[in-house]
Amino acid sequence: MRDCFDRINRIENEVFIATGAAVFHSARLGRGCEVRINAVVHLRTHLPEKSLVPIGWVAVGNPARILPPDRHEEIWDMQQPLNFPLTVHGLDRSESNMVRMTRKLSDKLSSHAEDTTIS
Repeated sequence: MRDCFDRINRIENEVFIATGAAVFHSARLGRGCEVRINAVVHLRTHLPEKSLVPIGWVAVGNPARILPPDRHEEIWDMQQPLNFPLTVHGLDRSESNMVRMTRKLSDKLSSHAEDTTIS
């Protein structure tokens, strides 16, 4: 199954993304957003202008809901339909497994095996 979603993040001007923060595929961060230390903006999540994701919190969905990490079940209920395996690996959740996903990722990364550092 082929991914039908744009995998490119859209990050507007004046956005701050702190050390340790994660912004997943197809996220959109509006102008002036802040994603603080160890915060997560999940895939296909849209943060409106001037949104704040506090230290260690999770933003998920469109429109984004911003939740503390201890609300795992609520986060997962919103995250599951966003279909990480399809969006990131091009695999349907029902057919995917860790071996296929990691093999596919390894194959992609192996294309850089001969890369050299440019100073």
